[in-house]
Amino acid sequence: MNRGGFGPGGGMLGNPVQQNNPNNRQKAQKLDPKTRKRVLLRLSKYLFSYYWIVIPAVILMLASNLLGIVAPKISGKAIDIISPTRNREGTSQTADPGTAGADASVPESGDGTHDASSGAETGAIDFEKLRHYILLMLICYLGSALLALALAVVLAQLGKKITYRLRKDLFEHLVKLPVGYFDRRQTGDIISHISYDVDTVNTSLSHDLLQVASSVVTVVGCVFFMISISPVLLLVFCVTVPVSVYMTKQRTTKVRPLFRTRSAKLGELNGYAEEMLSGQRTVRAYGRTATVSGSFDERNADASEAYYKADWHGAVIGPGVNFINNLALSLIILFGGVFFMLSLTGRVGPSSIFFIALGDLSAFVQYSRKFSGPINEFANILADLQSALAAAERIFRILDEPVETPDRENAVDILRPAGDVAIDHVSFGYVPGRTVIRDLSLNVPRGSTIAIVGPTGAGKTTVINLLMRFYDVDSGEIRIDGREIRDITRDSLRASYTMVLQDTWLFGGTVSENIAYGRDGATADEIEAAARAAHIDGFIRSLPEGYGTVMTDNGISISKGQKQLITIARAMLASSPMLILDEATSNVDSRTEKQIQEAMLKLMNGRTCFVIAHRLSTIQNADLILVMNGGDVIEQGTHEELMSSGGFYASLYNSQFL
Repeated sequence: MNRGGFGPGGGMLGNPVQQNNPNNRQKAQKLDPKTRKRVLLRLSKYLFSYYWIVIPAVILMLASNLLGIVAPKISGKAIDIISPTRNREGTSQTADPGTAGADASVPESGDGTHDASSGAETGAIDFEKLRHYILLMLICYLGSALLALALAVVLAQLGKKITYRLRKDLFEHLVKLPVGYFDRRQTGDIISHISYDVDTVNTSLSHDLLQVASSVVTVVGCVFFMISISPVLLLVFCVTVPVSVYMTKQRTTKVRPLFRTRSAKLGELNGYAEEMLSGQRTVRAYGRTATVSGSFDERNADASEAYYKADWHGAVIGPGVNFINNLALSLIILFGGVFFMLSLTGRVGPSSIFFIALGDLSAFVQYSRKFSGPINEFANILADLQSALAAAERIFRILDEPVETPDRENAVDILRPAGDVAIDHVSFGYVPGRTVIRDLSLNVPRGSTIAIVGPTGAGKTTVINLLMRFYDVDSGEIRIDGREIRDITRDSLRASYTMVLQDTWLFGGTVSENIAYGRDGATADEIEAAARAAHIDGFIRSLPEGYGTVMTDNGISISKGQKQLITIARAMLASSPMLILDEATSNVDSRTEKQIQEAMLKLMNGRTCFVIAHRLSTIQNADLILVMNGGDVIEQGTHEELMSSGGFYASLYNSQFL
């Protein structure tokens, strides 16, 4: 079955995205009628927002299909010129040269002689009229083809616009979502929305919907001409079309869940593959290659089986409908042939409903094929539309996700805070009913360094998340310079901090651009000064292009320690009054760590600093050390005070150095 650009047959050729695209990862969930209606309404807004493209596309579609519909009627008239069958007016279209003179039924002129104007009377074919009809046919078919080509170009433009708009809206909404949304979801699944789901929706919006309109035009036009030719032969479709529609509906109902199950299985397979490939070093280090391959084989087998079931059951629809349509065509040819022979032998007159000329029979057969084509294609369009609706529902589910809580109306920008931070009876939990931080209170004077230590899961990073308002507290307050942070705009609050995290992040760009990410408009001298302070300048200059070397794949070609140093240089270039260091030296060796600590002292001078560290040797000079365990601050004080008390901190320190 061909699908794609609109043409005389009302079909589409080369649809770029089919329902069985393995990248369509819709969940195995049936859309209820209300959801389907809501999704269709939202999709129509995207489609008709480009009305200046849609309207010409509709006009081109109508013109192309109308020309294609008129052409068979013209071809029938051309055939009638050379056919031996009388027309409905009772005159012969043409006659055999050897018998024309003996045809007693040819009307005579008023003077008793045969009408010399009739080509049939002399047995001659009216070639002038024949050329006229042939020329009209060529004009119709050529015009239809050219208009279909123009329509394909317009649809490509429409598809580009819709794809751009959908991806733009989706990505802009994603960057506004709270951090918690990304903590709960796989990155690969989110990316599939931006790529595969958008492509699926775009195909239906820019192709399938217009093909539905094209099919309606084709069906209505064909029915009109078939009624004008032979209403009796049209009765064949009164039997075959209901059977075709019933079969399509029954099979679609059965197949639709199979396609959704297949998409879900493929999504699981892709997610597992992405996860395992990203952790390939760990997999090899632990000798788990065979285990991972076995797990992949299981998921692959499930996906393949789901793929087979969906395609096998889905494949029945097309051939089944095609069989019914071919049966209808056979019946039309059979009964049409009988009617033609009756007309040829004169057993039925031109006034009879059974009368049909050879040209009309030829035109009717062509119209029946055009009529059956859209019916046959409609099953495939329905499958694609179901796939597109499921993909659109997934996209709109993201677009409906609530963004970060808007800033309060009276929220103000804090441009250069002094750095006094107060945490007052704060409690917080990521999940309702599961508290992570319990009644935390802390005063941090400006310019001081606060270290937060404790075992894994104690709540150290959670404190940082709350300071940055990646999450809002459940109860209590956090204040900067006496102002509650929810009364400060998020952008200005986060700009007041510079963060160096354990998980380094480098983007695709030059080394210089990665360092300059810490401050807009940084000069080359400032970038190099920051690199020297981070003890990474020598390494950068050893690279093939120095500071102009392009980093790719998150800096995969350099070590973790070197990536860490580049991110530290980025932080040194920033001039934020407050600093957050989350295991900032965890990926560097002891010698480099000592050099970094010296540079950090300069970086931290005069700034309010929050340091999360497992290496307790790095925070001995902190003004205050918080010891957390189970979401509570169980100890606090200086290094000397905590060591002399012999509590939990002392046991942690001794476990590392004794």
